[in-house]
Amino acid sequence: MDPVLLLYLSSGLLLGWSLGANDAANVFGTAVASRMIRFRTAATLCSLFLLAGAVVSGAGAAHGLGKLGSVNALGGSFTVCLCAGLTVLWMTRVGLPVSTTQAIVGAILGWNWFTGSLTDRDTLIKIASTWVACPALAAIFSACLYGLLVLLIRLHPPHMLSLDRNTRLGLLLAGMLGSYALGANNIGNVMGVFIESSPFTAVRIGGFTFTAVQQLFLLGSLAIALGVFTYSRQVMLTVGRNLVPLSPLAAFVVVVSHSMVLVLFSSRTLEELLLRQGLPPIPLIPVSSSQAVIGAVIGIALSRGLAGLQLVQWRTLAGVAGGWIATPIAAGLGCFVLLFFVQNVFNQRVQVPRNHVLDAPVLDYLARAGTLRGGVGSLQDREIEGELAFLRALREERPLPRKVELEVLQAARLVPTSIDSARFERLDTLYLSDVEIEAIMTLEGRSFQHRWQLEEALADASPAWRRASDTPLLRIRGKKIDEKLDYLCRFFRITGKEW
Repeated sequence: MDPVLLLYLSSGLLLGWSLGANDAANVFGTAVASRMIRFRTAATLCSLFLLAGAVVSGAGAAHGLGKLGSVNALGGSFTVCLCAGLTVLWMTRVGLPVSTTQAIVGAILGWNWFTGSLTDRDTLIKIASTWVACPALAAIFSACLYGLLVLLIRLHPPHMLSLDRNTRLGLLLAGMLGSYALGANNIGNVMGVFIESSPFTAVRIGGFTFTAVQQLFLLGSLAIALGVFTYSRQVMLTVGRNLVPLSPLAAFVVVVSHSMVLVLFSSRTLEELLLRQGLPPIPLIPVSSSQAVIGAVIGIALSRGLAGLQLVQWRTLAGVAGGWIATPIAAGLGCFVLLFFVQNVFNQRVQVPRNHVLDAPVLDYLARAGTLRGGVGSLQDREIEGELAFLRALREERPLPRKVELEVLQAARLVPTSIDSARFERLDTLYLSDVEIEAIMTLEGRSFQHRWQLEEALADASPAWRRASDTPLLRIRGKKIDEKLDYLCRFFRITGKEW
């Protein structure tokens, strides 16, 4: 790998290391603290299953985080991850199970603020709501599961040795599941900001295509594994011993409850199942595993009644909660300040400008979609750099409802792409179907200025790229088409080096 590229990715590796050092406690901390599993065994299993979860199932939650802010230059990605990693490292040094999600969200908001990029309010609200829902769900799961297991043990008392053996096995299995879920859900925190500006290209190994995103996630998960081995013991003890004294059975319940919450927010299968039933889906976004495990521990205390609440170390809990509040603020402010130095002192590009233009094709497209009818006065054919600058100009010329503003913004964005046949052999044949790839090949040599132009050309080439009426099942298909179009825009984009 180019040493310069490795330097840029080093901040993501630092964040991965920090996540491993901090969040491994959420998976095996209670088991290690209760002396049911040795630290080295826990670290090994955690690392292996983290890596599998990140590479196999990490794309869903990472895509959700990307909607908050699309960091599209390696200099910006480096700075965002560096600030988030340093914030997590600082919290880890004092032994607090900090939220890595809050750190990366705060840093992305700092990047949006510095670059004048639009923050997706809906995505921000979804992510912030999980900071309440995540520990609450974990507490409910753990209280119910713990009460059920205690009842079963009372009704059918097992032999002490059998209970010990089964609990130890349960902790191992729950830890493996939790590690997989942690990798799948939180790898987006580590490498998600590099997806838009990824320096990798897909490679074929035998009959398997190893995508650029999978290469990023593999690199990040290796950094997480290193953090697990080198620096996670102290936070494991904070979670497993200093907050609420836990029995081995309670430790098992905490890990299972934590894992259930992470699976809820990273499972595409569950999302599709809910949509098929006409129910609102759970957003696929990285959630705080630290908040999940703390909520699960508190759930155990609640299930024990007043006696359990008296065992809670409220001073430790207050310190943890204070860390959650300080994390996004510190990461956001630190990122804003550091971006200034990276851009103005070290002369590194922290953003690739996003230009917008309301030319005749865009206005025709918006009219056909029923989004915008009529002219836009002096704004027509003006190329404007930056999302917020474009929105300000649009509001001055023609005030519109916010939903319409965002649709106009998306349509006007310049995303120059060229369908180059030399790149066809590197297309991800696991991500794209044969029919979809055949449609792409029919566009050989054509260029597009806007994303919607590429979408319309693909829809004309094959029904596989067409949207249909808005039903729950077709919303699933529409979301997949959106993600694949984002992939193609990155894959065929017309640009020079962005770092």
